[in-house]
Amino acid sequence: MFSTFFSSAIYNPLYNSLIFLINHVPYADVGIAVVILTVAVKLVLLPLAHTAIRSQIMMNAIKPELEAIREKYKKDKQEQAKQTMALYKEKEINPFAMIIPLLIQIPIVFGLYWVTLRGGLPEVKIDLLYSFIPIPETVNMQFIGLIDIAGKSIVLALLAGITQFIHTKLSFPKLETKNNEQSFKNDLARSMHIQMRYVLPIIVGVISYTISAAVALYWATSNIFAIGQEIFVRRRLIKNAEIDEV
Repeated sequence: MFSTFFSSAIYNPLYNSLIFLINHVPYADVGIAVVILTVAVKLVLLPLAHTAIRSQIMMNAIKPELEAIREKYKKDKQEQAKQTMALYKEKEINPFAMIIPLLIQIPIVFGLYWVTLRGGLPEVKIDLLYSFIPIPETVNMQFIGLIDIAGKSIVLALLAGITQFIHTKLSFPKLETKNNEQSFKNDLARSMHIQMRYVLPIIVGVISYTISAAVALYWATSNIFAIGQEIFVRRRLIKNAEIDEV
């Protein structure tokens, strides 16, 4: 059942979208098609991503207020939760908004993997094509004439890791603990922060290299788009005086 859903909802649309782009974009190889497809997906997810980025930035901005609530109601967890949710509502923050775009991207990554490594390209599987998608005369697997998109690319993997680091650095500013006090909570927060900032980019780079150049290209393009979004949303919040300039 899951296999059928994955094929009909993820794999087949991605496969047909790539073939469509190869057919209609002049001089498009599979890599360029992946870039265009990634940008198209990001544009579709733009409203969700905008909400997620704003929520992340605003949650970082209201940390002192959240800490004050925790301190004031540390003996009344129910009231603490109530006041926290009230603050989120006042600031128009959805604390769960960051999860949705990430969950949507995971099947797309797997879909690209199956399209590039199990889809038979450069041979086109005619039985997978929609009726309105013509068969391309040729399928060029060499991204900009240099990188085999079905193979592995250390260059694209490094680009994916580096852009992930930049994006994470923007999303998770330097962690500050109250008076630098040592506690299990602060140590755990610091550990998680370090993992997100430094370990995650390494994991992304390794996975991008291990799977395929197509996935690395998707991840790098997605990160570059997300970095642009992050900067745009942050500047907009500063302009509207919702956060202080940093």
